[in-house]
Formats: sequence, C-alpha cells, structure tokens
Amino acid sequence: QVQLVESGGGAVQAGGSLRLSCAASGRTFSNYAMGWFRQAPGKEREFVAAISRTGGSTDYADSVKGRFTISRDNAKNTVYLQMNSLKPEDTAVYYCAADTRGSIRTVVAGAGLDYWGQGTQVTVSS
Repeated sequence: QVQLVESGGGAVQAGGSLRLSCAASGRTFSNYAMGWFRQAPGKEREFVAAISRTGGSTDYADSVKGRFTISRDNAKNTVYLQMNSLKPEDTAVYYCAADTRGSIRTVVAGAGLDYWGQGTQVTVSS
C-alpha cells in the first residue's frame, strides 16, 4: 500500500507563487510515474502535470505550461509542483497521484491510477 500526502497549499494573490509537495510512503517510489491533478468547485478533476520515473520526461496541461514546473526527488520520495504566476482560475484542490507501473502516459490520461493523495487547497485571489 502506498500513501501519498500533499502539502504546501494555501491562499495567495494573483501573480504569486506556491510550491506543493507530495510525499510518498514505500520503498519503490522511483518506479512510479507521478502526476498532479486539480479539481475546482463544480468542475471535473483535470490533469495538471506528470513526470516520469527518473524525472527525465515531463508533461503539462496547456493551461499551466510555462508557469508550473513538476519535479521529483527520489531520495526523498517526494514530487513537487512549483506554481508561478498564479491566476484565480488556478483555484482548486490539488491532488497527486501515482502509477506504480511507471507509465507517464497513464498519468497524463488520468485513468487507472493506483494511488491518490487526499488533496491540498490552493486559492488564488484577484
């Protein structure tokens, strides 16, 4: 069983920055492709960013390209999401997720992922 625990959410003004962290339990974190998703009130959950097992490949939703950066530290079993130039439309609960088979494509598709965190709230005011 893998547990994912997000942190780093909060309230910020438009144009500000936040860094989310997702700490994973288990010894095989480096085998997992990881991703971040978000869900705004009244909307479906959507893909934000994904990263391969080694961190060598990343992918982003068009809405966050150039503003958000996903990274990981396999020694710390942690994946990060650096969010810059935040906009009010970035307001959502942010979730991290893991694909234990290591497929970044599966993460991007957002279906059949093995584990999800409990989410952390990000609120951006104008």
